[in-house]
Amino acid sequence: MNQPQQPDPNAPQDPNAINIELSEEIAEGEYANLAMIAHSNSEFVVDFIRLMPGLPKAKVKARIVITPEHAKRLHAALGENIERYEQAFGTIKAQQDVPNYPMGFGGKMGEA
Repeated sequence: MNQPQQPDPNAPQDPNAINIELSEEIAEGEYANLAMIAHSNSEFVVDFIRLMPGLPKAKVKARIVITPEHAKRLHAALGENIERYEQAFGTIKAQQDVPNYPMGFGGKMGEA
């Protein structure tokens, strides 16, 4: 069996490198199809929500609290990534006349 490569302790270290740990649980991710954003003078709160058809209650799957400066950087990074995505895969078609809140999303249940 292959052993994982261990970093060379004598190799020069990048002083700007950040060691980021990603647990298996977090790496699996959470599906969300709605985000609600609120802010105060000192922070932005982003709730990622999973809204399922036919269910009267939606669940917040993650809440992220960031500073206004980080929110601005997130905005720029998301815009840059959308631009790259569209260059690679084509324009993302945005739905027209979509309400701010998904009214009527909980319509009839499908039948098997």
